[in-house]
Amino acid sequence: MSAAHRFIGAFSLLLALAPAAQAQLIAPGKPIAGATQEEWSKRWWHWALSFDEEDSPVADDDGSRCAQGQNGPVWFLAGTYDPRRVTRQCRVPAGKTLFFPLVNVLAVPPDDEREACASLMLRAEEDSDAPAALVLEVNGRRYSGLEAHRQATRGCFLVAPQDDAPAAGNGYYVAFGPLKPGRYTLNFGGILPNLAQAVTYTLDVR
Repeated sequence: MSAAHRFIGAFSLLLALAPAAQAQLIAPGKPIAGATQEEWSKRWWHWALSFDEEDSPVADDDGSRCAQGQNGPVWFLAGTYDPRRVTRQCRVPAGKTLFFPLVNVLAVPPDDEREACASLMLRAEEDSDAPAALVLEVNGRRYSGLEAHRQATRGCFLVAPQDDAPAAGNGYYVAFGPLKPGRYTLNFGGILPNLAQAVTYTLDVR
């Protein structure tokens, strides 16, 4: 084996043994790209509900849909409709900031009925109160104090341009970034009285 081949082999081994990349957890009150995280929580709902359910990243069981509808400096990660753990793989451009819910709820009026915004906000608040668990682990590092990352929409908003029914959101969201090149393994989720989710993402950032 030539010296050049030995060097390449040793360099590849060093890369394999190198620690996984790390990212900065952003404080919940800090704006991202000029918008509050409360605003980003609404934009997350706009993104998540912009697909037919069968094509949605929220219904994705392997990560193949993770790039759908992504644009700008923030990259959304999806939760899941399934209470069982979902494992996904995803390639993300370097420099993006991740934004995603550990667990979240959306209160909307019943079909063909009206409901006051104050009532919707109260329902969303009650449905997301007192989580039994909130979990965030990034490359083996477990985070605490996640209750502080709760975001409640100020007032109501329209989840789709063609929809005139208001909605109110509430839940626990986190933001990481901007991402440096490398591999990231994220485990996250939460348990609310009527909702639970657990998601694992392996991100290849380049």
